[in-house]
Amino acid sequence: MLTVFICSPASVMEGDSVTLFTRVKTNQQKVITWYSNETIIAEITGDLSFICTDVQCNEDGTERFRDRLKLDNQTGSLTIRDIRTTDSGYFRLFINKFNMTMTFSITVQGHSAAKQDEIIVVEEGESITLNSDVEKSPDDIVTFYFNDTLITEITENPNKTCTDVQCEDADERFRDRLKVNQSSGSLTITNIRTTDSGLYKLKITSYSNNISISSFKSFSINVTGKYHLVIQCIFFFF
Repeated sequence: MLTVFICSPASVMEGDSVTLFTRVKTNQQKVITWYSNETIIAEITGDLSFICTDVQCNEDGTERFRDRLKLDNQTGSLTIRDIRTTDSGYFRLFINKFNMTMTFSITVQGHSAAKQDEIIVVEEGESITLNSDVEKSPDDIVTFYFNDTLITEITENPNKTCTDVQCEDADERFRDRLKVNQSSGSLTITNIRTTDSGLYKLKITSYSNNISISSFKSFSINVTGKYHLVIQCIFFFF
């Protein structure tokens, strides 16, 4: 008997990263297959002897997801990176051992103005706040990166929120200069320095049923030094 699950529809923004969870563990008796509008886009066997994504899986050579699909070897969950409006539609999971199918309906909307990258120029010694400009749910996970190094992670539990040296792999560049807003997910950098110039990336991950959605935003910050204007007066006596 075929077991059918239909997940609640999900709406995401173009550029987001979406993970569709299987809620199972792979083993040698299972084959996990993913379809997009009934075209095979990913497949994995429990013993990992066969793994394919996108063009590797189908005979017609469809490359719609080239380099944007990732399979979890342990669970068979599928991640779609940099999702596009043309990816909207139905995604179906089939697990042969359980004769089970699960259907996901994904709608991808165009870019939001709130998520556009920001370019910020600030003077050394000032404070600056990086805002997500989106409504944050209490169970969302908010992470900030500086030049790809994790500097802040905000979780539902304040005791598990970290900044700078508290975060794994972080250095002490921002020691005692990072302040987080637990409710909004914003990050404030105090007493900013010229060495803080660079690219900051914001990632917000939310979970709903069997889907996780990660949204991204970038801030390019240029910290200028303080300039002191010196006026020299020359007097002439006649």
